[in-house]
Amino acid sequence: MNKKIISLQEIIGKGYSDFCNFKGRYRICKGSRASKKSKTTAINIIFRMMKYKDANTLVVRKVFSTIKDSCYTELLWAIERLNVKDKWECKRSPLEMTYKPTGQKIYFRGLDDGLKITSITVEKGVLCWLWIEEAYEISNEDDFNILDESIRGEVPEGLFKQITLTLNPWNERHWIKRRFFDVKNSDVLAKTTNYMINEFLDDADKKVFEQMKLHNPKRYRVAGLGEWGISDGLIYENFEEKEFSVDFILKRKSVKTAFGLDFGYTNDPTAFFAGIVDCINKEIFVFDELYEKALTNEMIYKRIVNMKFAKEKIKADSAEPKSIEELRQLGLCNIRAARKGKDSVLNGIQYIQGFKIIIHPKCVNFITEINNYTWEKNNFGKLINQPIDSFNHLLDAMRYALEDFIKGDTFSFN
Repeated sequence: MNKKIISLQEIIGKGYSDFCNFKGRYRICKGSRASKKSKTTAINIIFRMMKYKDANTLVVRKVFSTIKDSCYTELLWAIERLNVKDKWECKRSPLEMTYKPTGQKIYFRGLDDGLKITSITVEKGVLCWLWIEEAYEISNEDDFNILDESIRGEVPEGLFKQITLTLNPWNERHWIKRRFFDVKNSDVLAKTTNYMINEFLDDADKKVFEQMKLHNPKRYRVAGLGEWGISDGLIYENFEEKEFSVDFILKRKSVKTAFGLDFGYTNDPTAFFAGIVDCINKEIFVFDELYEKALTNEMIYKRIVNMKFAKEKIKADSAEPKSIEELRQLGLCNIRAARKGKDSVLNGIQYIQGFKIIIHPKCVNFITEINNYTWEKNNFGKLINQPIDSFNHLLDAMRYALEDFIKGDTFSFN
């Protein structure tokens, strides 16, 4: 039999030998963007699947629809990178990967369909490995416990059960920190990585982080160095993550829908907010979102059409009148610019603070932002009456969307 000689260090680079060699039950890697954590995990899973003939893997994210463009794509890249494409069958419907020589599989599931997770039955071998990507999205520890319990039972000699979590550490209050990083346990590997161990970044990539370090040090601690985010001085505190039926809420006579759009492209995402506002009961229901970089106006239009909101009244960032006009010509006939005025941001925040915000669990980016949107601090470490210029894309879009609900002087939410 002809065997390929593979140097994983050449493919992955350095900094992850402990991670790749660890065989305890839990291995957790928090890291900055561009720290190689997801690509390293993908390479490691494909390599291990081919090494251990009885192993099967379950890959999970909180929302199933986000898997195809993240974990699945990373694993496709890993298969190409290892030059073993001929040995794998990769399907999109149902979403799964099969190692053809043995029939082992990689399964993909979302926490938004719990029954599909608990009912997995493997055809060959045992289900022994679980990868939870963007594990920060799982805000309820009980949801993790259900996943943890799905990796159970005996395994053949030489095999081992393991759960891998990869995440950006946005908030130090997250249960992952307490459970895995604040304890010493031989069955846990909890490590932190950052972009500086990524040998494959070019000077332009590194410059992004150096600029972040200079202009946004708070974000750099997390997105650059992989340290835990600190959530002192949260702007919105009266919120909760909760399942709800949009149709049921819309039956209330006191509610109206609200839609907002914040533009982005290279460094910031385009953010589209979909919500329901109940001014009588003082509640805002966040039920859908778009959060994506590198979208042209035509792509934004198509995304909103696919979300079935093209006919809705949309308030957009007035800083880009050309984009608003182009979207209107493409077919978003009811898109309008948010109005301008003094103290617009603070007035909008103050108004929204009077509501309880209920967030559907599928709105994972909104949940991340609202957990990290804080007041700025001065040079003495004291909070000031100015929000940070970060974690604010969907929250800005929400303020635009609620413009017409505000009483008083005319102003925008720029």
